[in-house]
Amino acid sequence: PGDKSLSIRWILISSISNGISKAKNLLISEDVLAAINAVRALGVKVILKNNLCKIHGVGLKGYKYKKGLIINAQNSGTLGRLIPGLLIDAPVAIKIIGDKSLSNRDFKRITIPLTKFGASFKLKNNFGLPLTLKGSNKLKPIKYYEKKGSAQCKSSIIFGGMRTEGTTIIKAKKSR
Repeated sequence: PGDKSLSIRWILISSISNGISKAKNLLISEDVLAAINAVRALGVKVILKNNLCKIHGVGLKGYKYKKGLIINAQNSGTLGRLIPGLLIDAPVAIKIIGDKSLSNRDFKRITIPLTKFGASFKLKNNFGLPLTLKGSNKLKPIKYYEKKGSAQCKSSIIFGGMRTEGTTIIKAKKSR
């Protein structure tokens, strides 16, 4: 059976890859479906049929950003915290929303390091969702020490680093 965290990460990585990625036994849960809907909103073709998921990756620079774009992470902390790293170069403001439970979780742990790349963020009560981000076309790599041992935070920073020219360095506490 599929794993939720790995399934979401696979969807995000496949969306920015070149060509078609295929997964069998992907976990089909509400969180994973939210990730599929998120990349679809960014112009990525996803085919989910029977036991197989195919994602037609658009490459690192292939997302389509529409004005007024809203991504609903529903209850997925993994999606809500990882996708901003992929969006720090967005030329338009993007809003990320979630359900009541997700909206009350800490998102500063990812917006603080992602701001260092050059993107800007607005959080509800300076803490949670909804989150509005505005990317930059002048992103720069960063050096970041992640103190919480958060795999979500590290993954978001890795995605952000992929959007820059140069080398991003992350030193972090051990996480799963």
